[in-house]
Amino acid sequence: MAEVYSDDYDTPWKDILEHAFPEFMAFYFPSAQTQIDWDKGYEFKNTELRQVVRDAELGKRYADALVQVTLSTGMESWIYIHIEIQGQKDPAFAQRMFTYNYRLFDRYARPIASLAVLADNDAHWKPDHYGFKVLGCSHQLNFPVAKLLEYESELEQLEKHPNPFAIITAAHLRTRQTKHDPESRYRAKQALVRLLYQQGWEKQRILDLFAVLDWMMRLPDWLEQQLWQDIQLIEGETQMPYVTSVERLATERGMQKGMKKGVQQGRQQECLALVTRQLRRKFGREPALDNALTQLSLYSLAELEELADALLDFNNIEDLEAWLTQ
Repeated sequence: MAEVYSDDYDTPWKDILEHAFPEFMAFYFPSAQTQIDWDKGYEFKNTELRQVVRDAELGKRYADALVQVTLSTGMESWIYIHIEIQGQKDPAFAQRMFTYNYRLFDRYARPIASLAVLADNDAHWKPDHYGFKVLGCSHQLNFPVAKLLEYESELEQLEKHPNPFAIITAAHLRTRQTKHDPESRYRAKQALVRLLYQQGWEKQRILDLFAVLDWMMRLPDWLEQQLWQDIQLIEGETQMPYVTSVERLATERGMQKGMKKGVQQGRQQECLALVTRQLRRKFGREPALDNALTQLSLYSLAELEELADALLDFNNIEDLEAWLTQ
């Protein structure tokens, strides 16, 4: 089953995308990156994007963005780049890319480059076009795609790469590898956090990247506490007390965001308790069930809700184990 993160628009993916957009283009779309005149700057147009697509079916994804850039060719004064970061397999994804592209063109009468980053777990899913032909007419969009799973063979090189999106890609892959192994995830997260301090980056970049790692690589509370102790040691060694300031900032903002987060966590815990009761009722006290239940604390609300529906069709504990390893 695919790892599911929040699909809110304000995910840390969007923050780092806006903070390091040239590096995003250089890492995932190097050919396009060389065709942009970076000296003339760029501007994010996310409010405009919301206006254009507010009535569309959005699906599950981490972030989307609309960026105004200037080409180095001089053929166009500027174009828009529409970016989608897709979190899970979606049969309607290519059609949505097509729809967004023509809606943006209709609104701005400028060329629209549509780019996609696929962060799902299906190695065989890679949509890169959509269109139709009818009565001698044809209309098709072909769009570049970066598939995070395809970087898996380069994982060790990613962790040494100076581009911040190499570390984000590595974090995504490590999260996938350690889905049912919280201690291995803790070690992987600790190693990636240490790498943040070895790149010579400015404070804001480290904070933005840490936010993405922290959002992706969820840990049980006891390992999260251990990680914060590790971070304090790392920051003492490097004399860069950056990430621990996030904890202080979170406290300051607690009145604003704490209630929303608390509601989400409360819903997750309620769903976990419900799923646990349903599974106990079906399978009793089997040792295999106990092992499965220890994994569920790492599951998101969306995953638990999906399991609550799926388990109604389970006939034995093997059905549950098969679902957990999808």
